[in-house]
Amino acid sequence: MPEIPIIMPQLGESIAEATVVNFLVKPGDTVAADQDIVEVETNKAGMNVTSPGNGTLKSFTVKLNESYPVGAVLGQIEITKEEAARLGFDTDRIEKSATESHGISTSTASTSSGGRQSVQPTVRGLPVPAHATGLSYMSPRMKARMNELGLHAADLAGIAGSGAAGRVTIEDLEKYLSNLEKQKLTDASSMRVAVADAMRRSWTRPLATVGLPVCLDALLAHRKQSEVKSGPALYALRALAIALSENSAPAGRLVGAKIVHPASIDVGFAVEADDGVLVPVIRSADKSKLKDLVRRYDELIALAHQRKLPADATGQSIATVTNYGTFGLVFATPIPLPEQTLVLGLGAGRKVPSWNEGKGQFVPVIEAQLTLSFDHRVLDGGAAGRLLKRISDLMTHPEEL
Repeated sequence: MPEIPIIMPQLGESIAEATVVNFLVKPGDTVAADQDIVEVETNKAGMNVTSPGNGTLKSFTVKLNESYPVGAVLGQIEITKEEAARLGFDTDRIEKSATESHGISTSTASTSSGGRQSVQPTVRGLPVPAHATGLSYMSPRMKARMNELGLHAADLAGIAGSGAAGRVTIEDLEKYLSNLEKQKLTDASSMRVAVADAMRRSWTRPLATVGLPVCLDALLAHRKQSEVKSGPALYALRALAIALSENSAPAGRLVGAKIVHPASIDVGFAVEADDGVLVPVIRSADKSKLKDLVRRYDELIALAHQRKLPADATGQSIATVTNYGTFGLVFATPIPLPEQTLVLGLGAGRKVPSWNEGKGQFVPVIEAQLTLSFDHRVLDGGAAGRLLKRISDLMTHPEEL
């Protein structure tokens, strides 16, 4: 009798594979078209695969609790020639294919080095094959070659491996490098390489971001009346320093099973330089009033632009403040430096309507978004939210800074 395959269907626009969790029928059972026969699970939901036609289940060719790509053959169903004709199959081709490949069409199946038959996903446009593992494993030869070239695993994340289980082989690497030589290449500056290395190390941690709007009217009025005028970022830096002086645990670092609390509230701030970012540090920012920090803040900005920051003004800070609002950005999710747990971001101020309870009407205010990105191993959303709320409160009462 002719046999037709049970195919892993496309279960969603972004679904590339699914895990087989249950067989709803057994070999020898009679099945009807569109009857649920296999239960599968994706990273989004549990679903059922149905029978493609009326017939008898011959066998399942997959295992429970294993994942298979879209287009994989899950099993075989024996059908009559009449049913095959009703479904539009060429019975002569089906029988020939079954004889040659035990029921799996040779046009869709291939055999891996381990002998297991696998089917290429029918989905097109996926960035990498469904089972590609990237550089999750590197042989000593691969590591030596990458060290020789000064490469990291993140540099080669886009390579789809041809080795066992989708691993990237040395041949894949050399082919990738050969193709790169055919494209336009420019040298990255030493600062860009340093920033890339820092961000790569930062991203090894689970990071999250919370946000909160802050009214800047009081801050801008305070700045206008001050003899020595500071920018909004310094207000944010001073507010962060005060908040952390009240509770330093959020700025602690997790090392093993211990939280290492900061010995001093040293806060950095991001300064854009050519092809990168420098982070000057204000030491003991909680100990000096806002007006006493302005001169040092302006001095460090000038030195950063000249790339002449002194050694005592770099490194060993517990958090960073970045004013991405200077680029017209309203909201962003900056990444903490590897040695830090926190980065506070300030967006561009915009005039928005705000309800005034006393006047019983909406009034225009200048509002900006505050964001706090943090190491989720050290902080949860609640603690991060409370810290951000304290910072916001301080910024709306600038006389306390």
